[in-house]
This record gives sequence, C-alpha cells and structure tokens, in this order.
Amino acid sequence: MKDLLKKYLQKSKVESNEFSEEQLKLEIDALYVVLANLYGSDKLILKASKLEALNLMRSENLGERVLGLQKLVKDDPTDKPIPAPDKIPEILAEIEEQIAEFVAKRAVEDRLNQAVAEKLQERHEEYVKEIKTQVLKETAGPENAQTLKKLAQLEKMYASKPLSTAIQALRPQAPEEIIGQEKALQALMAKLATPFPQHILIYGPPGVGKTSAARVALEKVKGFPNSPFAPDAPFIEVDGTTLRWDPRDVTNPLIGSVHDPIYQGAKRDLADTGIPEPKLGLVNDAHGGVLFIDEIGEMDPILLNKLLKVLEDKRVYFESSYYDPHDERVPLYIKKIFEEGVPADFVLIGATTRDPEELNPALRSRCAEVYFEPLEPAHIASIVRLAARKLEVEIEDNVPDIISEYVIEGRKANNILLDAYGLARFRTGGKKDVVITENDVREVLRSARLTPYVHKKVVPGEDIGRILGLGVSGFLGSVLEIEVKVFPGAPGKGSIRFNETAGSMARDAVFNATAVIRSLTGLDLKNYDLHVNVVGGGRIDGPSAGLATTMAIYSALKEIPLRKDVAVTGEISIQGKVKPVGGIYEKIFGAKQAGVRTVIIPEENLSQVPSGLKGIEVIPVENIEEALQAAQA
Repeated sequence: MKDLLKKYLQKSKVESNEFSEEQLKLEIDALYVVLANLYGSDKLILKASKLEALNLMRSENLGERVLGLQKLVKDDPTDKPIPAPDKIPEILAEIEEQIAEFVAKRAVEDRLNQAVAEKLQERHEEYVKEIKTQVLKETAGPENAQTLKKLAQLEKMYASKPLSTAIQALRPQAPEEIIGQEKALQALMAKLATPFPQHILIYGPPGVGKTSAARVALEKVKGFPNSPFAPDAPFIEVDGTTLRWDPRDVTNPLIGSVHDPIYQGAKRDLADTGIPEPKLGLVNDAHGGVLFIDEIGEMDPILLNKLLKVLEDKRVYFESSYYDPHDERVPLYIKKIFEEGVPADFVLIGATTRDPEELNPALRSRCAEVYFEPLEPAHIASIVRLAARKLEVEIEDNVPDIISEYVIEGRKANNILLDAYGLARFRTGGKKDVVITENDVREVLRSARLTPYVHKKVVPGEDIGRILGLGVSGFLGSVLEIEVKVFPGAPGKGSIRFNETAGSMARDAVFNATAVIRSLTGLDLKNYDLHVNVVGGGRIDGPSAGLATTMAIYSALKEIPLRKDVAVTGEISIQGKVKPVGGIYEKIFGAKQAGVRTVIIPEENLSQVPSGLKGIEVIPVENIEEALQAAQA
C-alpha cells in the first residue's frame, strides 16, 4: 500500500497551474481508490455515511468530491463551503500529504505489533520451559531446608494453646440461653422445622443474639422427627462486609470460581494439559444446611444478585472459555461440573442491623422475616448471671443490675463482665477463685468511658406545659422531653419560637397545633408569645411529635398539669384527629427503658402493640380530647 501511494504521488506531483479539469478528476478518483484500499470499501462507505460525505463522494461536481475527501481524511462532520476551482489543486496536495503521513504511521504500528507478538512468543516458550523444568525437579521431592523450617513453625502454632476462648465459652449453646428473644427464636425454628424450610432475614440491633439464635435453631431442628436437615447438616457462617469478588470471576469465595491455567497457573496434575479447574464456593459448602450471612445488607449489590440466582437454581454453574467438552484429557468430575453444575440447595439466613426498606426488594421477596427485639435491663442482668456461671466465677448481687444500666447489647454486657473478671484476677495476683465486685465493674466502666444508656429516669408527679414525646432511630426508641412557655403578647402580634435543631417536622407540628388549640379553646395564639423547646436539642424526623407538642401547648395555655410518667406519640391533624405513626414497638421499648408508666398511641396503631406486654400501660386514642384526658391525673 505504501509503495502504491508513493508511485502515485510521484506521478501526480505537477505544478498546480498545469492541472486540467480531466487531470483533477483523475487525481480525485485515484485518491478515493487509495482511501478504499486503506479502510476497505465497506468501512469507507460506513465512515462516509457517519461524516455526511456519502453524497459528496458520488457527486459529479469536482468541488463537492474534494470536500468529501476533506471530511474523510480529517474525520470532520461539520459543514464547510465547497472549495473554489482554483483552490482544488492546493487542497489535493494537502490531502495527499495527510494520506502519506497516515500510511507511514500505520506501517510503524504494524512493525511494533509484530515485535510485541514475537516477544510474547518468546516469553511463552520460556514459561513452558520453566514448567517442564519444575516437573523434572519433582522427582527429587518438594521439600528443602527452608520449607521444613516453615513447616516446623506452623506445627508449633497448631500445638499452642488458644488464648481467646472466653467468647467461645460464653456463646449460647441451647434455646434457653437465647435470653430476651423467645418469640423470635420460636418463629425462626418454626420456619426451619417444616418439610419446606424458608429462607429467612433477621432484623435487629447488634449484640442481641441473631447469629447465636440461627446456629442454635438449626441444631434444635436437626433433632426433630422427620427434620428436613440431616444430623451433619452444615452451618456455614460468613460476614457480608468481608465478601469480595473479582468481576472477571477469577476469585469468588461465595459463589465459586474457575482456575484457568492459561493465565493463572495450575496445579501439578493439570499443568501440562491446561485444563480449567472449578473451585467451589461457600454456597456449595452449605449444601443441605444453612448459609448464614451476617450484615447481609452490606453485601456488594452485584454479588447479591449472583446469590439470588443460586437461590433460584439451587445449583451453581461454571463457565470457562478454556473448557473443551470434546477434550478426552478432561477429568470426569470437571466435565460433570461444567455440564451439570454443582448442587447448592441450602437455607439462607441473613442478619442485618439495617431497616427493612434499605434491603434489596428481590432478596426480601424470597425470604421470610423475623424481628429480634432490643434487650431490656432484666434481660441484660440475666445474660450477665449466665455468663458468670459459665466462667465459674462469683459476682456480687448488684453487678448484673449495674451493667444493665450501661448497655443494651448482650455481647457488650459479656465483654464488661470479662474485663471485670480480668481486673479481679489481676487484683488478687492471678488467683482463680475470685469474686467480681461492684468496684471492679465501676473501674471497667470508667476506663471504657461508658455512660448510662438512660440518663434520666421518669419520676411520678405532674407538670404544666411539659410532656414526653417518643422517637425512634433504627431498632431503638428514645424519649424526648418537650416543654412550652406561654406569655401574653400584643394583640395580633404574638410570636412562636422553637429550637431550629428540632427540624422542619417540629415546626410543622407547632403550626398544626395552633389550629387545633384555637378549635379547642377559641383562643388565637397570635395574641401570645409562645416558646416551644425540645430539651437537649433532639431532632424530630417525622410527624409523630405532633400530638405531644399540641398537648404541651394546651397545658401551658390553660395551665392544666399533665402526668410526668406519660409518653405520647402520634401525628395531629388540624381537625384534632390523632393519626397513626411508625415504630410503635421501638417507642414502647424506649419508654420502658426510661421508666414511663403509660404510653398514649393512635387508635390505628393498637394492632402493632406486642402481646403479653408487661410493666407499662398502652392507651389508644382517636383525638386530642381523649389524649388530654388520659394524660391528666
């Protein structure tokens, strides 16, 4: 191609004023032929179409054909004026130079590609030679002084006594040791004990026994008559936050991958043949049992979709471009894996601390859902006493109650007890028989800089312009103290002030309350200076503080005292109706933690109140009048 262009350019290189129209036509035709040879006729037509030069190529007008050449050579789709006849020779000379430069560049690239291919071939031959040398050395054995030294170090590590066995010793081993989650554990076992066990998602705060409950539930169900799980059914546990994979599927510990010897190397028995070898994943290890994924809400979305496909097919299929089904050297087990897949029929149990709405809808649609409850102080105290029995250590009577004031997680409670146990052993010079005292626990709490979970307990009594609202964050409820002061103001010029940190929902609740107050009392709040405060600057993210805000304003305006041990949740409409809100269970739990005796909720939320509730009264109301009556002594 280069020689053809050079010969053509030498033949056509004449002075511009010596060109006749016929010569120009011949030269333009020749340049189009050169471009067709460079790109190929089909690609040249496609390129001309994209650059809007197709009509210019086929035109009888020399200027338009030259413009078409310019578009093709310069890759320029923009509209330009047709060259004047006297400019055509000059433009053709410029096009010839550009084509010559392009041909020269392509020739250099071809030479470089050839050199690269030759180098790759050399490296491949060196690699094959190295592999053959390795095979020849195998007859002498794989061991040397260095490998034997490392083996001795490994054997020493295996023989050493484990140091951190306390957490393993305190892990629940039976259903009765899963404290505070009796209903959730029952629901979990019920979904596993049927002939058709379901995939399950477990929701709940951290440290309340989700992982232990799943393991205990499987062991319990194994012993049932006609259980769907065999006695040796596996329980495979993995953390969703640590699951990583390669998009090329070079590595995937969850689903499995294929070891391709062409670019990954190979085992000795497959090195010479170059046969791809599938590596099974955790889904195959869990076949016939349970695959437990903690923090499943943190999994990579693409990896999660691959897992959903496995749940659908109940087996894993492997692929490799190096697999040849007609190759007689392929072992039968590899051929069976590639052609039939590997069974992966298991029950998935995923645990998460996220809200259900944050999880993949496709995952939720395939799973039953079980909710674990936050632990109450009595549960924490029971967990501490059980841990002390397992550690075979005595504790003072008030130690469980002290720990229960500072944590709401069973795991943290055990950690505090272990720290106090270690401190007691250190205090007595390493003696085994020690007593964990209140001072030991207090010292651990101080060193860890822990504060009581509930800073202020509710006390009996009455107060004017003050009420407790209820909030929720994740799986935990909290108590918000709302207080109001009302001062007479200039008629029609009153103001409403509230702390902005409470958020826009608090402001809307105050504005709704003004309409309800006027409807109840006939008083216009524009004649008063009103100050609404959420004590501590707590933020209100939803409308559930509307009822509490309205009651506090009414109490301050009419000087009617409200009970201090009452907490309120519900949205208030401008007609005085109490509308339903979310997080009822969590809010009731938060109220119990703070010592609230009575909770006022919307009537429509009554079905969400847990059955068998003890230690707190729940009063459903439909309107503001009923709520005010329930909150008064």
